[in-house]
Formats: sequence, C-alpha cells, structure tokens
Amino acid sequence: MDNPDRIMKMASAFFESCVLFASSDLGVFSKLAELGEADAKTLADSLKLDHRGTRLILDACVAIELLEKSGGTYRNTAESMAFLVPGSHEDLSIAIQYTRDVYPSWGKVKKLVKRGRPVEKPEVHLGQDPERTRTFVMAMHYRALSIGRTPIPLLDLSGKKKILDIGGGPGTYSVLIAQANPEVECTVMDLPEVAKIADELIQKQGMSGRVKTLPGDYRVTPFPGGNDVINFFGVLHQESPESILNLMKKAYHSLNPGGTLYVMDMMTDSTHTKPRFSALFAVNMALTTDSGWVFSDTELKGWVEQAGFVNFSVRPLPPPMPHWLATAQKL
Repeated sequence: MDNPDRIMKMASAFFESCVLFASSDLGVFSKLAELGEADAKTLADSLKLDHRGTRLILDACVAIELLEKSGGTYRNTAESMAFLVPGSHEDLSIAIQYTRDVYPSWGKVKKLVKRGRPVEKPEVHLGQDPERTRTFVMAMHYRALSIGRTPIPLLDLSGKKKILDIGGGPGTYSVLIAQANPEVECTVMDLPEVAKIADELIQKQGMSGRVKTLPGDYRVTPFPGGNDVINFFGVLHQESPESILNLMKKAYHSLNPGGTLYVMDMMTDSTHTKPRFSALFAVNMALTTDSGWVFSDTELKGWVEQAGFVNFSVRPLPPPMPHWLATAQKL
C-alpha cells in the first residue's frame, strides 16, 4: 500500500502556521530575544500568559525548529532571531500578520469554489477597516524591506529621472529605488487610505523630497504623463485580463518615448500549475479580491505587446523572492 504520510502532513500543515502566528502575536520571540533564554514559567509570567498554555506552545515551537530547548529553558534559533524579532534587520514579524489575517478565509475555500466570489470583501483591507488596512500596508512595507532589495539592482535606470509606481502601497520599493538612484524621483499611486499610510512611512525614511504619493484608484484615475519608467510591483494579480490590458495601455500612453515598463509579480508557467506557491497564491487572491488570480508569463507578454510595447523579457527572481520580473520598452 502507498504511504499516506504526505497526505496526512498536508492535512495538518496549518498546525505549524497557527503556532507561528500565535507565538509571534504573543511576543514570545521578542521576549526571548530580550531575556536570552528563559523557562516556561518565567516567560509566561513576563508575558502574562497561562503557564500550561505557554509550555505547550513553547514545546511546539521547539518541535518546528523555531526555538531551541536545553533542560527546561528555551531560546530563539538563529532563524527566529533574524526574521521573527521585531526590529531585527530582516524582521518579518509584521509581514506575516497579513497571512495571519487571511487565514480564516482559507477555511472557506469550498464556499469560493461553489459561488465563484471572494469570501471577504477586498475593501476590508483596502480602506474600509482602518486596522486591517494598516496591518496590510505595514505587512507589505516590512516584507519589502526584508526581501525587496533583490530586484533593485536588476532595474536599468540609467538616464531615467521620473518613475510612476502604480499600486505602490507603502511606497517601499520606490523608496529603495530612490535611495539607490539619487537622480530619480518617484510618484506612488494608490487608494487614499493606503497613500495616507505610505506618506507616513516615506517621511519616516527621510525620502519625502523625492518620493511622493498620488491618491487615486489606478483603474479609473488617469496616469500623469512624462514618465521614464512605470512600475507595477505586486499589483496585477488582483486584476482581470481586461483590466490588465487596459492598465498596460494607460502605462504606454503615460510613458515618454524610450520609456521602460517593469512588472514584478507572481506568475506561473502556461499550465497555471507551476511554481507551486504561485498556483496556491492564486487561490489566496481569489478568496479576498473580486478578480484575484495569478497569470502566466505568456499571458503577460500578450497584454504588454498588445498595448504597443516591444522587447519584452521575463525571468524568475532569485529566492527568497517568489516573484518574476518582466520588462518592456516603448519606442
């Protein structure tokens, strides 16, 4: 008989996610970073948690290699210190809060398949609920800070002065680009409630002089003209094919001759089944947005060329980035 181990592991994979989310939310990794190491009672008392519950989740963290245990004391692993302690250089503790927030929606996949509509209104994390919106924007910000420097050196910005960042969220990629290219000025277009948070983040990073926001719905708001580069970073996977084509046409008309288009996004191959994460992420997007999915690289090529662009190219980015980067030019 075949081994059922893979199926059983798949069925219980959410156990690990829930332990990660709870431990991060409760401050376990942060407190252990402060104390160095501690037993369960000390940690529970310092975080005002139940003793038994604390011991159970700490042992679970050891089992999934987020903590180490020696005798009765616990300490962070090197991985947890790097990625799960708030304020660390590669902190992902806020970034994973978005995944935590969409976790309840994943319990309703059957409902999505039956109805064909999202189980959560996208407006919830895009302005309707201020707390969810802030969590979403901050998660995108810290995720970009942690792993988003990878694509910046791959952008050919020589001689480019003016960049329009469509659906740029927290503006983090624009800030990173402006920091690496002193001659560049960036404009970030996103919804008013998102742009408001982006303004705060841009100011905190001292880049308000060269990174501005333009509040608006990119589906209907005209793109300002005179741009040398237009970026769509992690935004098109919530758009229908018709919308993507329309956005490509808007981008084409707002670029200067010789301008460059960059699209960084989840993509699949032509079968829509590989890479694995992209195929799963398509379900995630359908759960929370009206037109969410993940398109293929060949589909993107068709829309870009139909809009008038030439010299299209695309490649997957190196890990840990799960995105692909595409580029094309306006003659």
